[in-house]
Amino acid sequence: MGFFYFYTMDDVKQYLDSTYLKTPEQANLSAEDNNKIVTDFVNEGISGQYKLVMIRPDQVKRAKDLITNAKSKLLVGTVIDFPEGASPVEAKLQEAQQAIEDGADDLDFVVNYDAFKNGDIDLIKEEITKCTNLGLQYGKTVKWIIEVAALDATQIIQLTALIKNTVVRQIKEHNFDRVFVKSSTGFYKTFDGSPNGATVESIILMIENAVPLQVKASGGIRSFEDAITYINLGVKRIGTSSALEIVNGLTSNKEY
Repeated sequence: MGFFYFYTMDDVKQYLDSTYLKTPEQANLSAEDNNKIVTDFVNEGISGQYKLVMIRPDQVKRAKDLITNAKSKLLVGTVIDFPEGASPVEAKLQEAQQAIEDGADDLDFVVNYDAFKNGDIDLIKEEITKCTNLGLQYGKTVKWIIEVAALDATQIIQLTALIKNTVVRQIKEHNFDRVFVKSSTGFYKTFDGSPNGATVESIILMIENAVPLQVKASGGIRSFEDAITYINLGVKRIGTSSALEIVNGLTSNKEY
């Protein structure tokens, strides 16, 4: 049996990748109104002293300017090839390069999990190698979203291990803590009522097979108790759109 520790709200804040990933169309808002939501969201991250705000690539520069002006240590993360992960490797690299130029600190790539399920292991190795090396070259943190709701338990184990083994062969040991395997986009559609994000079962499988890489749990984490559960399992980051509720000891009904 593992050890369980007491965490304060301030402790938990340093695990939180506070997340807003809706486009104006998905939010049913004008671009202007959605920009205002992003501005308010980033300011919440600054005042709340979270670890990071996770936003769409086109919002990175806006967020970085706000954070710089506030002299805050808040990090900016963005998603690459989101949410399907099916774009060619070169498209992933181009999107990531632009995000880096705009000031992103963390790059959360969606792995081409459909290609993996179809047996195209060489493609997965290529995108993991090239995209991870690009991020690390610029001193960024790289996370690979495997979309656990699209995989069965065996596939979660195999894809996590494939990412781990590919990365470990390619990078130096001192960079291991800058590469994560991440559970979910939060946008995957399930049709049987099953969770579309992190579960205790999937996170345990990921942690067991990602070492020495780290794991980020995301999707469906809506309360302080949820966050503590995953932290005690061993995750180092938590992606959630419910950061404000979590740090206030509330339970959210948000989707992601």
